[in-house]
Amino acid sequence: MKNNNTWFWLFLAPVMLALFFVVILPLIFGIYYSFTDWNGIIATRFVGIKNYINVFQSTTFLNALWFTTKFAVVAIIMENVIGLALAMLVTQKFKGRHLLRTVFFMPNLIGGLILGFIWQFIFIKAFAAVGNVIGVSALESWLATPGTGFWGMIILMSWQYAGYIMVIYIAYLENVDHELIEAAEIDGASAWQRFLHITIPMIAPAFTINVFLTLSNSFKLYDQNLSLTAGGPYDSTQMLAMDIYNTAFSQNNMALGQSKAVVFFLIVAIISLTQVYYSKKREVEV
Repeated sequence: MKNNNTWFWLFLAPVMLALFFVVILPLIFGIYYSFTDWNGIIATRFVGIKNYINVFQSTTFLNALWFTTKFAVVAIIMENVIGLALAMLVTQKFKGRHLLRTVFFMPNLIGGLILGFIWQFIFIKAFAAVGNVIGVSALESWLATPGTGFWGMIILMSWQYAGYIMVIYIAYLENVDHELIEAAEIDGASAWQRFLHITIPMIAPAFTINVFLTLSNSFKLYDQNLSLTAGGPYDSTQMLAMDIYNTAFSQNNMALGQSKAVVFFLIVAIISLTQVYYSKKREVEV
């Protein structure tokens, strides 16, 4: 037992060291620098909570927080609904279902920046061409307004991540006890009743995982935001990650940017942990 324990810690040590130096140590230094006048090289004095006061007085940060929150709510619903629908489709017994699984998952393999530029071309060029043909002027100015920019981001993210979410739902759907479904069908339960009262409770852990993934991805989004709208028009589609980057590197205000990053970390951590807690609690109740 003692020998096994030694090997366990020996193999675990490289991962723990990497976690400490890459994640934990930078986090500690980042929190410290957020209370100073750090300029990216040195911190000359301690300023207390001044940076955090400035964070919540920043209209760009508050607007980015509101836009990110709206985006996260809609994206979570869209990605999970589409992902579950695709999973239900490809778990049916028909020829070509394995090919469809591959096709639906493929968008997740495309890098975020490239994907953003692809959809930027679609929204600006392809939508404009279609709008000219059918006479719908709204399609000719896609991404030019905050509303269409918002839905452009939603479409992009749903198209990219729905296939990934689908794979997780498939793993749980294929483990559903079909004897229960057959028994409910014999008892006269409709397809919707079987889905609502048998399938949904049995794949509850998949909802916990997928909601957590879509929640964290939506709040942390940067590359697609940069390549699709770059925060425009007039920063109306700028998300939190982009606002933090612009504050630190474009405005060269490292201390304020670090303070925004700490607030951002706390928001994501609190929301994610709360979601997981209540989702896991619901699993136990089911």
